[in-house]
Amino acid sequence: MYGTWVLITMLIVSSFPVIAVYIWYRFAKYPVSLIKLLITLLIGAAAIFPAILLQNLVSLFSPSGNRAALFYEFFFRIAFSEELSRMMLLFIFFLLAGLLKPKEDSQPLSWSSVKMGTALGLVAGLGFAILENAVYSASSMDINLLLLRAVTAAPIHAACGSRVGSAAIMLRTNPAQAIFRLLSATAIHGIYNLMVTMPGFPIILAILIAFSALITAILSIKGSWEGEGLDKTVKNK
Repeated sequence: MYGTWVLITMLIVSSFPVIAVYIWYRFAKYPVSLIKLLITLLIGAAAIFPAILLQNLVSLFSPSGNRAALFYEFFFRIAFSEELSRMMLLFIFFLLAGLLKPKEDSQPLSWSSVKMGTALGLVAGLGFAILENAVYSASSMDINLLLLRAVTAAPIHAACGSRVGSAAIMLRTNPAQAIFRLLSATAIHGIYNLMVTMPGFPIILAILIAFSALITAILSIKGSWEGEGLDKTVKNK
């Protein structure tokens, strides 16, 4: 009975950020409908399944050595698998939804398209966090871990999701920039994993990483699609 209440509580807490994001998008008049938001939320949650498959697969090739194994575990097996899974499912969704530019279109990608990918990627990250929190709630009775996840899972997955969302939009026309954003999301996610797992790191550092990454994502989305950035293009860096 206790475990059931923990699971229900974690699901409710994990849903609050989704409601807040929807209200934000509505008030800001972003072109993100409720249907599109819910589909993206489900896609983000579904990304946990290919991520688990990838994690099990790459576990077969774990390197020897403490430092190499540590890096492989936190940055590659966990973080990269999750971010890659999210990006590929979002890419398929964007392709089916007609949000990607045709390959033959030589015009640079507009900032409005990047914002759309970033905004939907953030929602996908929240969907992933909801299902992942449910899994942790069902399998762990460590109240300290559950409290930490209740506070930080949504921000870190939303922040990283926003980056892979923009990467999915860019993957066809600007693969170099897409890979860079995928790797930056992996790096942020990996550092967070290291902070919350390894003894000796103050928990406040993990919280700061999660929320600073989220604030950066919010600032990159903030602003109206109407009249702001529509004439700007993504520049290769």
